[in-house]
Parts: sequence; structure tokens; C-alpha cells
Amino acid sequence: MPSLIAWRNAVFATFFAMGCSLASWLARVPYVRDQLDVSTGEMGLILLGISIGSVSGLLLASHIIHALGARRVIPLGMVIVGVGLAIAGWAADASLMWLVVAGFILGGSVIGITDVGMNLSGAAYERAFGRPIMPLFHASFSLGTVAGAGLGGLCELLGIGIGWQATGISIGLTALAAAVARALPPEVVEEDHEPVNLRERLSVWKDPRTLLLGLLVLGMSLTEGSANDWLALTMVDGHGFSNEGGAFVLALFLTAMTVGRVLGVPLLERFGRVAVLRATAAMAAAGLLLVIFADPAPLVIAGVVLWGVGASLGFPVGMSAAADEPRLAAARVGTVSAIGYLAFLAGPPLLGLLGDVVGLRFALLAVLAFVLLSLFTSPVARERGTTIKEDA
Repeated sequence: MPSLIAWRNAVFATFFAMGCSLASWLARVPYVRDQLDVSTGEMGLILLGISIGSVSGLLLASHIIHALGARRVIPLGMVIVGVGLAIAGWAADASLMWLVVAGFILGGSVIGITDVGMNLSGAAYERAFGRPIMPLFHASFSLGTVAGAGLGGLCELLGIGIGWQATGISIGLTALAAAVARALPPEVVEEDHEPVNLRERLSVWKDPRTLLLGLLVLGMSLTEGSANDWLALTMVDGHGFSNEGGAFVLALFLTAMTVGRVLGVPLLERFGRVAVLRATAAMAAAGLLLVIFADPAPLVIAGVVLWGVGASLGFPVGMSAAADEPRLAAARVGTVSAIGYLAFLAGPPLLGLLGDVVGLRFALLAVLAFVLLSLFTSPVARERGTTIKEDA
């Protein structure tokens, strides 16, 4: 069996790669919008493709992982995600809207499954290590999104088409997947417990704590995902930034999320999940208010930073809370993720359509409402049981 260190590094690498691949594409949304010659609302409907795929994958994730194991699902998912995004990239350069959506559906369906797999692997490692380090794995995802957004901005400056950009990312994902497959342990889901049958996996949809955790993650997913999808364009259309400026503001947001996740581990150890979630939700709300209502660029930038830090911990803490009971961890993480990813399903088109009516800045008021939802549901993430510490 691979060592704990190899396991940890493989999970870090997977989170980084998935963040980089998606953000590098989303940073080019203004370019794609111009290339396809579509409105903001139509762009939201195009982004719906990746959301439909993701939610479909999440609904099947626990069953697929139960059958194949996370060690097979994670690297295979990385390869297919890269292929899907590359298809969407070349389709955007060729102005083939239907093929962009098809590539998004292909990549998105596997993003959802891979997301559950890597969160399960991270939660299992967290229990083995005995510290709440899930935010560090998500910090690696955020660091990947920073790199991806920066790469997207650089390709924009150099005039590189998104097809070539996405193909390079796809090749990198394929190479990394081979290394990850060797480093992950054979089984990270059941941990010497009796196998979970289909009826038990489906029963978690009736569990009140699981559903409330889903609402918590739903609010924070929209808070994070709306920035991923719309922040660059909001800066361009709502605040007068250039396309390159919008991409680099997205990179700043993602940097702030990374910092929040790195700092989250000692804060969670000292204050616990509930207090930290309440504080970060309040920061996200303050940041959104500045982005929506402030006009001077320094205040807008400050709002982006607050928004990024505030959005940083909701999803990883929600995943840790869902995996508190190892035996049903796959089913609960899949369920919570599926509910949370409804934000990615409904968020892009609804915010886009709302943005057509009131402008993207004021459309973000809907995101603010979901931040408050996460604030009020944060007590459900309270720690349950204890963990046994081992050396890594």
C-alpha cells in the first residue's frame, strides 16, 4: 500500500490539477462570449452544460465509486475532464456553440464523480492523520485555480486560442493521472467496515443532517461558483475593466480563497467548525456588498478579497462534516455534493438572465441571499466524535 505521504501528495496534486483545468477555461469566458457572439444570458445557458454534467455525475458518484473504487475513478476522471474541456475549447474557437455545450456536458459529468472521489480520499486521509486538514486540500484546488486563471489571462494577452490552451491542460492531466493512480491507496471509502448496500446509500437522502449540510454547501457553492463563472465578466461589464483585467481580478479572488483555506486549519482547530463558518460567511457578505455597490476600484478590489476569503471554507468543511461517519461517507459526500452543485446547475443561467435585466453587479444580490442561508445553517457542521492521530 502507498505511504501516507504519497497518498497525501496525490490528493494535493489532484485538487490542484482539477482547479487549474477548470479555472483556465473560465478565465476565458469574456473571450468565448465574444468568439460566439452571444449575450450574457446566452453565455449562462452555455455554462449550464458543465453544471448539468456535474450534477448528473454527482448523483451517480457514490454508486460508481462503490463499484470501481476511488483509486480507479480519480485518475480516469482527470483524463476525461481534460478531453471534455479540450473539445469545448476547440468548439469555441470554431464558433460551434452546440459542441461547446457537448464538451461541457462530457467534462462536467466526470468532474462531479471525480470531485466526490477526491473529497472522499481527502477525508479518509484527514481521519488517518487526525487533523482537520481538508481546507489544505481545497487550498491546493484554489492554488490550481489561481494558476489556471493566470494561465488564461496570459493566453489572452498572447492571443492564444482556447483550443490550444485546453489541449495543453488535457495533456498535463493525462500525465498526472498516471502518477496519481500509483500513489492512491487501493481503498479509501469503507475502511474495514461492512459493505454498504444500495438501500443504505439511498437512505441518506432522508437524513436531516445530510440535507442541512447540503443546504450549507449549496449556499457556499453559489458564493464560490458565481465568482468563478461571472467575476471576470462582472469586472469587464460592471466596472469597466479590460478582458485581461477581468481575468487577473478572478486570479486575485482565487488567491484570497487559497489564503483563507491555508489559514483555516489552525482556526478550525482553535475555534471549531461553526464559529469559523459564521465568521467567513459574514466576510463573504461584506465583500459582495462592496463589489455590488462600490464604484472606486480600490474598494471593489477589497470586496473581491473579502469575498474570496469568506467563500474559502464552506465547501471543504461541509465535505469533512459529511464524511464524519466513515461507513456512509461516500453516500453522504455524494449527496451533499449533489445538493451543493445545484448552485452550479441553476446559478450560471439564472445569474446570466438576471444580469441581462439588472446588470451582473446587482444580480449578485441573489448570491448574497445564499450566503445568509449558509450563515444560518452553519451549526449543522458541528464536529461529531473524535479522531485518532497518527504520524504522516
